[in-house]
Amino acid sequence: MTTALREQICLLAKSMFDRGLTGGSTGNISARTDDGGLLVSPTGTSFGRLDPARLSHFDASCRLVDGDPPTKEMPLHTAFYDTRSAAGAVVHLHSCHSVAWSMMPDVDPDNFLPPMTPYAIMKLGRVKLLPFYRPGDPAMGEAVRGLAGKRSAVMLANHGPVVAGKDIEAACNAIEELEDTARLAMMMHGIPARMLDATQVRDLVTHFDIEWDD
Repeated sequence: MTTALREQICLLAKSMFDRGLTGGSTGNISARTDDGGLLVSPTGTSFGRLDPARLSHFDASCRLVDGDPPTKEMPLHTAFYDTRSAAGAVVHLHSCHSVAWSMMPDVDPDNFLPPMTPYAIMKLGRVKLLPFYRPGDPAMGEAVRGLAGKRSAVMLANHGPVVAGKDIEAACNAIEELEDTARLAMMMHGIPARMLDATQVRDLVTHFDIEWDD
């Protein structure tokens, strides 16, 4: 299973890289193993060229047992795993449209994405906009812990989104939905677009049993 998971992590990471969702050596990705450990993208690596055999491998006690040294954003990943029992994977990208939307002065920090389509609501719930932190700052992880597991996705201002999912495919699908919605928001900014209204949002939340802390 670990071999298949290693290959899936690298395949999905390369797919996101090839489509321009993160570039250079930016972004990081992790997933739970069957024994409670973690596989994590190493520090300084490109999503387009991850080697399955060199992924950072942690045991259930979060001790590095093999592979290269992990991303400096490990505090972000462990914060999600420690506060969300259902989290099976975490993805962090430097996707352009979501970063651009985080810079807009009229964005709601408690509900980062406007209600434009049902899919971001269904896959992400409310997305919390966190303030800017220096990359690698453990305070980012503390900020996620401060949410007490109530959010599956956060946006790091001027930096990029971080999303936890039940497995690696779900996390990747959700973070792509976040970027797509931010792109729509940038496209429609300043235009009196028809958004989903409060009744439609509540219907989605109720029908699909979505986490949605009011």
